[in-house]
Amino acid sequence: MHRSFRNRATRLLPALALLAAGALATAPAAQAQESTPVETADSQWLTGYWHNFDNGSTTMPLSDVPEEYNLVAVAFAESTPDTPGGITFDLASDELGGYTEQQFKDDIADIQDQGRKVILSVGGEKGHVNVTNATEAANFADSAHDLMREYGFDGVDIDLEHGINARYMEDALRSLVGQAGSEPIITMAPQTIDFQAPSYEYYQLAEGISDILTIINMQYYNSGSMMGCDNNVYSQGSVDFLTAQACIQLEMDLDPSQVGLGLPATPSAAGGGHQPTDNVIRALDCLERGENCASFSPDTAYGQIGGAMTWSVNWDATNNNEFATALGQRLNTT
Repeated sequence: MHRSFRNRATRLLPALALLAAGALATAPAAQAQESTPVETADSQWLTGYWHNFDNGSTTMPLSDVPEEYNLVAVAFAESTPDTPGGITFDLASDELGGYTEQQFKDDIADIQDQGRKVILSVGGEKGHVNVTNATEAANFADSAHDLMREYGFDGVDIDLEHGINARYMEDALRSLVGQAGSEPIITMAPQTIDFQAPSYEYYQLAEGISDILTIINMQYYNSGSMMGCDNNVYSQGSVDFLTAQACIQLEMDLDPSQVGLGLPATPSAAGGGHQPTDNVIRALDCLERGENCASFSPDTAYGQIGGAMTWSVNWDATNNNEFATALGQRLNTT
């Protein structure tokens, strides 16, 4: 196996200081839990984000999301101004051609009847939801649970790109799991910088909630160059960028099923980091079987990992659903 990322952190700090300018503020590390993933699939997960807005790609009802996506993340829930830490979701019916609340709820139910899952993603590039104390954690959990009951969501995705507090986000998610009375899907989509050292909040959150975490879909785009688990720096847009950084999570106290690869569906879907679907498949082959690697190769294959994610199903639709077709076949999601 690789050298532990945790053990090499001290040696990397000078280099990381240059890479992580403007990175998240740190807080005391959350205590790690024994990893027992809650939600698993007979196949792997293929996660696709669905837009609740028109951003120039295409708009569609949930019913048009290709069946290859067995985990659909509705983007996005936003903060509730009068309830610190609380979240709300407003369907942008006007931007979606008159798509109604009832149609939306019916489509969620139909997707679930097919054996697929629908979750609510919180934040995104522009969303600011602060969960930094006990009151905000309670408000987050209560409001997220209310939205799950109202719309039928199977869980939540944490896609907060302006900083999190690992301690209180863990409290919020554990409270949500307790209220749900079942095993909700809990996912997160951190940026690459967020796992460059154990002192970073997303890293700490992943360790802290490993017993209730479904999958982490790292955003391997809009990133620039980052450090891999072998101490080398890799540029986005390459197979090595995926494999050498996924290795960081795979060497943590996480199950391989909790690690996914997040990529933009088309070059227009992100500012940088798009890769052909063949590269994503090569990265999966490399991590799972030690085959088809580029310059970085894991010392030992990890076996089946969690899957892949794309931003977004809407952008994928502009490219004849190439991501869904290629990755759905590789991940056996249909």
